[in-house]
Amino acid sequence: MPHPAPAVQRSGGTIAPHLRRLLEFVEPGRDDVCLDVARGRGPMPAALAPQVRHMTAVDAMPEPPARTDTSGRMSTVEFGTGPVRITGDGGPDGDPLPAAATREDRVPHPIGPDRPTIKADATALPYRDNAFSLVTARFSLYTLGDPDGVLRELLRVCRPDGRVVIADLVRGNLAGPERDRIERLRDPDHPGTPSIARLTEMITSAGGSIRRLDVFTVERPIEPWLAGACDDASADRIREALLDEVDGGPKTGTKPRVIGGELWFTQSWAHVAAEPIP
Repeated sequence: MPHPAPAVQRSGGTIAPHLRRLLEFVEPGRDDVCLDVARGRGPMPAALAPQVRHMTAVDAMPEPPARTDTSGRMSTVEFGTGPVRITGDGGPDGDPLPAAATREDRVPHPIGPDRPTIKADATALPYRDNAFSLVTARFSLYTLGDPDGVLRELLRVCRPDGRVVIADLVRGNLAGPERDRIERLRDPDHPGTPSIARLTEMITSAGGSIRRLDVFTVERPIEPWLAGACDDASADRIREALLDEVDGGPKTGTKPRVIGGELWFTQSWAHVAAEPIP
C-alpha cells in the first residue's frame, strides 16, 4: 500500500480546490512510480512529481485531422477549466469563491529537465506490463482514441497491487440527452458524456476492479468554456439556450444561473480508482 505524502503544495501559489480534491483522491505515495497520460500538457505531472518516487508524463494527443480551421477560435486540446466552484464550497449565500482561489491557471507545468514529456499513442504505450504503481488520466479518456483501448493500456502498464485513477466528465444515470446536444454545439466531434454506470462498466470490461468513486458537481462560468467552441455562431447559440433556460425556457441539462452578472453552468465530474484484475 502507498504511504500518503504530505499535503500537496505547488510553488508559486496554491492548488485549485478541484485539483486538490483529485490529488487527495489519488493518494500519491513516496514509493509510487507514476504515469500520467494526457492530451497535451495538464497539471498532474507537476502536482504529483514532488509526491512520488518517479514521474513519467505522456502526451498522447492524436495527430490533428486533415482540415484547416479558419475560425480563429481556441483549440480544445487541453482541459483548461478557468474558475471552478465545487458545489457546496462557496460562501454563506452560495456565491462562488473569488476566481483566484478557484481557478486552474494555464501555466507551464515542467516536471524537471530529466523528465521530459513523452509523445506516445495511448492505445499502445511504450512500456512493459506492470511498470507503474500509479497511472492517471484526467479529462482525456475520450479524446485519446478508442476509450476501451486506452483503458486496457492503462490497466496493462499498472501493477496488480497498483491503481489506475480516471478523472472525467459524467452525467447522472437518469440524465437525458439535452446535455450532449449542448456539448456537440460547442464541439461537433464530442463523443458524448458517459453516465457514471457506463464509465465504471467500461473500466471493469477492460479488466479493472473499481475500488473507490467520487462524483460531484462543479459550477463554471460559461465564457472560458465557450472559448473552445467550434465557431462564434455556435457559442452564441449555447449562450442563448442557457439564458433561455434561466428565464424559464427549455432545459439544457446544464442548470445555468447568473452570478454577479456572469452566466455560469454546471458539470458533473467523477474520480474513479481501479485496480487491474490479475
